[in-house]
Amino acid sequence: MVVNYEAGPLLLSCVRSLMADESAGAPEIVVIDNGSNDGSADALRREFAQIDVVGAEANLGYAAAANRGMASTTAPVVLVCNPDVELRSGTAAAMLARFDAEAALAAVGPEIRNVDGSTYPSARSEPAVVDALGHGVLGVIRPRNRFTRRYLQIDADPHLAREVDWLSGAAIFLRRSALDSIGGWDERFFMYLEDVDVCWRLRRGGWRIEYEPAGMATHVQGASTVQRPYRMIIEHHRSAYRFANKRWRGPRRAFLLPAAVLLTCRAAAALVVRAVGHRPGPRRVSG
Repeated sequence: MVVNYEAGPLLLSCVRSLMADESAGAPEIVVIDNGSNDGSADALRREFAQIDVVGAEANLGYAAAANRGMASTTAPVVLVCNPDVELRSGTAAAMLARFDAEAALAAVGPEIRNVDGSTYPSARSEPAVVDALGHGVLGVIRPRNRFTRRYLQIDADPHLAREVDWLSGAAIFLRRSALDSIGGWDERFFMYLEDVDVCWRLRRGGWRIEYEPAGMATHVQGASTVQRPYRMIIEHHRSAYRFANKRWRGPRRAFLLPAAVLLTCRAAAALVVRAVGHRPGPRRVSG
């Protein structure tokens, strides 16, 4: 299932890669289009008339679109992915093999690679308060600081499967029964951290999350979010606060006010940097 918003020709490349991977049988593909105006959904309909394209009148956000897509499919395991992802052939079989072998497995994520072939840290830790604050403050200016390294699991071997706290929603395979057991994606997350939240709730429900490098995807950053850069900056920081508000209980809630101040300042700085210093450049990989 693909969540599309004005991804242009990348959507066609994504669907072609999904169609080509018949390692687990003929794929059932549904595209949820979040009110795109760039013609990407129409181009998809022309090339793949057999694919179900579910359109929305407006941009519902990632989580709401993912729920709509889940409701439009029937398979017991569903891939939810961005429209700028290309899946390597054989990935579906590798992921389904894990689900077949492990009944307590709720989600599996493949290795995600940058366009230059390097591995993107898509399998991560749920950060402790100190790591969340340290990453928020230092992550941009010192990307290899100890807080960010723990959060992104930078030192983990990307060639080895492992249990993780959460997986990038850019490409995540989900067991339908597990997702149903927690009530689906939280639609209050318009964009960003919806993947952190869904994995957090799955683990709280007794399910496991795994990274499996036997599957692989390439993800190009910016296909959709670049269309509304300022809103995306705001939504990113708003989602971070929303997740902290859900997760932090007891004494940790004392950190909510400083977190709100930090996130507000960080968002303001990001908006200024974007406004005065942005220069078009090559797209990168994101989670």
